[in-house]
Amino acid sequence: MKLKIFQVDAFASAVFEGNPAAVVPLEAWLSDGLLQAIAAENNLSETAFFVPADDGFRLRWFTPRAEVDLCGHATLAAAHVLFEHLGWSAPQLRFASNSGPLVVRQADGLLAMDFPAVASVPVVAQADLEPGLGVLPETILAGTDYLVVLDSADTVAGLRPDFARLARLDRRGVIVTAPGSDDDFVSRCFYPALDVNEDPVTGSAHCQLAPYWAERLGKTRLAARQLSRRSGQVDCELQGERVVLRGQAVTYLEGMIRLPGA
Repeated sequence: MKLKIFQVDAFASAVFEGNPAAVVPLEAWLSDGLLQAIAAENNLSETAFFVPADDGFRLRWFTPRAEVDLCGHATLAAAHVLFEHLGWSAPQLRFASNSGPLVVRQADGLLAMDFPAVASVPVVAQADLEPGLGVLPETILAGTDYLVVLDSADTVAGLRPDFARLARLDRRGVIVTAPGSDDDFVSRCFYPALDVNEDPVTGSAHCQLAPYWAERLGKTRLAARQLSRRSGQVDCELQGERVVLRGQAVTYLEGMIRLPGA
C-alpha cells in the first residue's frame, strides 16, 4: 500500500518557519496502531490524517506518542493540502473531530480556523511546575494546559525548562505567556509528556490564550507571536465561545509512504 504524504509549515509565510506538520490523506481509516506508527516514524509534533465524510472530512491528529483531541497547526496544514493540492474548490472546509466540528475558510490570503475557546481558572500547580520552568510566575491558571503568565517577553524567550520535571505534570502541557511589544502577547509551549519538548507554533494553545488576553486587554482581536526557535505569527479573534485563528501555510515536501507489503 502506498499513501500520499505532505509536510507543511503552518503559521508560516515561507519554508523553515512556523510549525511543520505531516498530512496523510486516506480513503478509509487504517488501524490506530498503524496511524500511531506512521506518526512516530514522521517524528514531527503532529501528523494529521483525514478521510472523506458526509459534508467534509473526519480529521484526527497524532503526536509521536499519542492521539490528541485538538491540534491547530496540523488542521491548518490539512486545509492547506486540500485547497492547494487536492482540488478542494469550495470557499470553506468542514472537519469533524474529537473536539466537534471545525470550519476552515479562505479569506484575504489567510486560512481562518473556527475552534472552541478554552477557559482557564486559577490553580495551585503541582510542585514540579515552577522548578521545571526555573522562574516565579505572576499567575498560574489551567485549562487543557497549564497557563503560566510571566512579566515580559524577554523572560519567556529566555526560559530553559527542565523537561523531565514538566513531563510529570498532570496536564497535557505548559503554555508560558507574557505581554508583547510589537504583538499583543507572546508565548512558548512545552509538551514533553507527548514527546514534544517545545512545540514551535501551537494553534490549540491559542484557544486558551485568546480568552485570557481578550479579557485582560479588553479587546477581541489579538496579534500573537510564539517565541520558539522557528517562531510564528497567529492572528486570534475571540467570538463568544469560539476562537478564530488565522494564518498562512507553505508546502515543504510531497512524497509517498510505502507501507509493509507495498
